[in-house]
Amino acid sequence: MDLEQEILLIKERNKKVESDKAWERSWTRRLSIAVFTYIIAEAWLLIISEPRSWLKAFVPVVGYILSTLSLPPIKKLWIKLVKS
Repeated sequence: MDLEQEILLIKERNKKVESDKAWERSWTRRLSIAVFTYIIAEAWLLIISEPRSWLKAFVPVVGYILSTLSLPPIKKLWIKLVKS
């Protein structure tokens, strides 16, 4: 394989990695997970006949959203502590 071909392969791989990173940080991903979490929690609470299940199903969703909001600052702190 010549050098140009290797560079093209690296650029293609970098595009894929950048896309994966963008997806991991996207609100589309976060909201999709939140919606699926709500549906599963609501279904379970209905199965066990929990009163006001529609409201209680929001608890894991709110926990998930809060955790995704708090992780970037924790990650920055961790990187700072590990690199020093």
